[in-house]
Amino acid sequence: MYPFIQRVSKTASTLLLLLLVLSGTMSYAKITSMEEAVNKAGRQRMLTQKILKEYALIGMNSTYGNPKEGLKKSVNLFETQLAELQSYVKDKEAAKSLVAVKKLWKPIKNTVLQKPDIKNVTALQHDLESLLKAAHKSTLLITKASKTKAGEIVNISGRQRMLSQRMASLYMLKVWGVQDSEFEQKLDTAMQQFSVAHKKLKASSLNTPKINELLKKVGRSFMFFEVMGRSKSKKYIPSLINRSANQILKNMNTATGLYAQGTKE
Repeated sequence: MYPFIQRVSKTASTLLLLLLVLSGTMSYAKITSMEEAVNKAGRQRMLTQKILKEYALIGMNSTYGNPKEGLKKSVNLFETQLAELQSYVKDKEAAKSLVAVKKLWKPIKNTVLQKPDIKNVTALQHDLESLLKAAHKSTLLITKASKTKAGEIVNISGRQRMLSQRMASLYMLKVWGVQDSEFEQKLDTAMQQFSVAHKKLKASSLNTPKINELLKKVGRSFMFFEVMGRSKSKKYIPSLINRSANQILKNMNTATGLYAQGTKE
C-alpha cells in the first residue's frame, strides 16, 4: 500500500503545483462594474503615451523617476488590464475592439522591452498612435455599453490622464532629438483638448468636494504646461515636465476612480 500512497501523494502534489501556477497566471483583479471597466479601458489609452515617454527618458539616459522600472510596470499593467477587460466585457462590438487592441499590442511590447534606440522611435511612435486610437475606440464602445451618465464622465476624466502623458511624451521626444514636423501642432492640440475637458469636469454635477479639490490641483499643474507652450526658450527641463505630468496623472487617476465609484465625500 505504501508505494500506492506515495504515488497518490506525488500526484496530488503535482496537481497542487499546477493549480498554483495557473492561479499565478490568472491573478488579475475582477472588474465589478461598467464604470470600472470604462476607467480601466481609459487607463489603457494613458499607458500608450506613458510607455512612449518612459522609452524616450531611458533613451536619453535620464534616471529621474526611474523610467526603467516605470516602463516595466506600465507594460505589465497594460497587459493585466487587457486581460481583465477581455474577461469582463460582454458587448460584442466592445469585445471585438479589445481583440484589435491585443493584436496591435504584441509587437509593441517586444519593441519597448528592448534597449531604446532613437532609430526605432519614429516607427514606435506611429505604432503607439495606432494602439492609442484602438484603445480609445474600445473605451468609447465600453462607455456606450455602460449606458450611464457616470460612464461618460469617467471616460472624459480618464482621458485627461492620457493627455498628461501625451504632452510629456511629445516633449521628451523633442528633448531626445527626434525630428517631428508636427510637434507644435500635436502639443497644441493636446493642450487645447485638456483645457476643454478640464472646464467640463469642473462643471459636472457628479463632483464631490474631494473631486473639486483634485481638479484644482490639476489646474495648477496644467498651468506649467501652458507656460511651457508659450515659451520660446530652447532650454529644456524634462524633469520638471515629467513631474508635472505625473502629478496630473496621479490626481486625475484618483478623480476618475471616484467618478467610477460614485463616491460622495
